[in-house]
Amino acid sequence: MVRLPLTPEQLAVGKRLGQQLRQARGDRTLAEVALAAGISPETLRKIETGRLATPAFTTIVALARVLPLPLDELADICLAETDLQQTV
Repeated sequence: MVRLPLTPEQLAVGKRLGQQLRQARGDRTLAEVALAAGISPETLRKIETGRLATPAFTTIVALARVLPLPLDELADICLAETDLQQTV
């Protein structure tokens, strides 16, 4: 399967999502949060830095539960660009 390159909008959403997750992590170590969420520290590092701009839904759910963050808040971050485009 060939994956299409991400759009600039998708990359921007990934960066915003990563920033929100990093803020929510606070003083907890990356390894601690990753382990609690059942993902690798490298995966969490990639998400937080925006290098993994479209993480799996189950990964986001696990992180939201561990941090704790409301899924609605994360959805707002992910859909913000889409909402802007629909109002134009």
